[in-house]
Amino acid sequence: MSKVQYGISPLTWTNDDMPELGGDIPLEQCLNEMAEAGFTGTELGTKYPREPEILVPLLKNHGLVLASGWFSGNLMVCSAEQEIANMQKHIKLLKAAGCKAMVYGEVSNSVHGDIQVALSKRVILSADEWQEYGRKITIVADHLLHEHGIKLSFHHHVGTICETEADVDKLMEVTGPSVFLTLDTGHITYGGGNPVNVIRRWGDRIGHMHFKDLRLGVMEAARTADKSFLSAVLDGVFTVPGTGDVNYDDVFSALKARDYEGWLLVEAEQDPAKADPLTFAKTAYQNISGYAEKFGL
Repeated sequence: MSKVQYGISPLTWTNDDMPELGGDIPLEQCLNEMAEAGFTGTELGTKYPREPEILVPLLKNHGLVLASGWFSGNLMVCSAEQEIANMQKHIKLLKAAGCKAMVYGEVSNSVHGDIQVALSKRVILSADEWQEYGRKITIVADHLLHEHGIKLSFHHHVGTICETEADVDKLMEVTGPSVFLTLDTGHITYGGGNPVNVIRRWGDRIGHMHFKDLRLGVMEAARTADKSFLSAVLDGVFTVPGTGDVNYDDVFSALKARDYEGWLLVEAEQDPAKADPLTFAKTAYQNISGYAEKFGL
């Protein structure tokens, strides 16, 4: 039995941050095409019902399960206790769906969701702020793991407090072992890092994987022009694995060396009017399953 499973985010069909991208695509079409492409898992999107008794059977009818779901964290402004209280409904949904990891991203002071704000304006934490943040998120992660059996898997993200490889290192250093990582191959590359380095350094704390590819030329142009994150997305900075400039042979070789088990979750924000979702979903499945078979995952 394979140690990995293949999933895809609904962002390929409808963008959560820019609903005008794919906002007209029905949820049924999205789920049908995920399954047609070969995927068995998905993550939450804006069109998904949040009631477990509705969502779980809906996914099952399409041969899908819930792999995880993003939680918008506010620990820069909330106490750990407030954050735990705020995520109870989300925890209930993930548990009911059998999820093993929660994708957690800090958004309270991020710039990634505002198309008017350049990425150079992102907040950078001081050493003391990192220590306090690490203390609080470890409390939250301890609760999730010990009370609910779910790994808090922190999603580093362009435009947030955790963007670069050095930021990921700092996060891992100031947190306890209950804090895991959602490694996103596209975002770490956009942040100037290398996913292979992160896998080699922190592979034992990777709780979840997001696979998006990146077009370096588009990224470099966006950085040079000091564009916002969403502007770069509109320019086509991201694409599905194997169709951009990330070296996935090296990524999968590193994952194999770390004996990774879990979801290989494709997440590639594109404009569905320019990048047909079903076509790109099929390409993504063929490519990541091919890499996984090649390296024996």
